[in-house]
Amino acid sequence: MTTVGRRALLTAGAAGAAGAAVTLAGCASDGTEGPRKPTAAERAAAAEAALRSRSATTSRDLLVRYDAVIDGHPALAARLAPLRASVAAHVKALGEGGTAPAPGPSGPASPSPTRSLALVRVPADPAAALKDLAGAVRATADRHTAALLTAPPEYARLLASVAASGAVHAYLLTAPTEGDRA
Repeated sequence: MTTVGRRALLTAGAAGAAGAAVTLAGCASDGTEGPRKPTAAERAAAAEAALRSRSATTSRDLLVRYDAVIDGHPALAARLAPLRASVAAHVKALGEGGTAPAPGPSGPASPSPTRSLALVRVPADPAAALKDLAGAVRATADRHTAALLTAPPEYARLLASVAASGAVHAYLLTAPTEGDRA
């Protein structure tokens, strides 16, 4: 038969009491677990996740606008395809690998969570449609620029890059093409 020494019993008892104290520390006096406040890191991660979601949704809405213009003016598809592809890449980057962007202009348009393709009004005149799209691109770039104030450094750099790209897109949408100059 094995005997257990007094020191082993005391050590085991102390360890058990410490474990019980840790278990009880999270409980309220009525036996329910008390609310735990999120840590600063958890709050920062939640804020960044919300910012990423808003930013990706903003760009996804712009993607739907591109699709609506392409759907309403198929002759503009070739001109808009590279810009639309860039916006689709922004959606993916801003959402950090979230939902895949909608198929390109040759495929069906995918509705946005906040906007349906059918709800986007596209002017009948192609030049007016491009001007309207350029305005939407500028507004999207402005939203990304405003989000820089609350973004963590790495994400702020991405937002700044996407906003700058939007400024270029707006210029390209309103700049005369070689066909316009003839």
